[in-house]
Amino acid sequence: MSIRVGFGYDVHRLVHGRKLILGGIEIPFELGLDGHSDADVLLHAITDAVLGAAALGDIGSHFPDTDAAYKDADSGKLLEKAIQLIRDEGYDLNNIDATVAAQAPKLREYIDSMRRAIAGICGVSVGMVSVKATTTEKLGFVGAGEGMEAYAVCTLIQRNQS
Repeated sequence: MSIRVGFGYDVHRLVHGRKLILGGIEIPFELGLDGHSDADVLLHAITDAVLGAAALGDIGSHFPDTDAAYKDADSGKLLEKAIQLIRDEGYDLNNIDATVAAQAPKLREYIDSMRRAIAGICGVSVGMVSVKATTTEKLGFVGAGEGMEAYAVCTLIQRNQS
């Protein structure tokens, strides 16, 4: 059995006039994340971790921000496609561990909903998905409320090849 590990990171600026989508759910907040797609920083980091674990490149190589097809795209759909790509390569997702860094809003009450949404997108049980949130103690661009960042690690298991 082969186990693969992938790491993902993403960052987006907070702006007025956009919905805040994190972990596949909408969170009430006066600012949203700026990006070509829906800018779900958490799903983007997870997508990069999944693709990286299978050595399949990164989110930008599969879903470039220069392609109009991905304008305002649902990041959950992009993650679904990444999961299908790794399955086509003979891998199954074993687990995800992710952290969102945001000064505001407080995310604690949304964590379980994000875990359920991510598990549903990936076709795994909720127990295979960990989501954590932290602040940066008012340090840096995250602490100043200018943006959010997310980190993700995942493991894949290679199916037995007959």
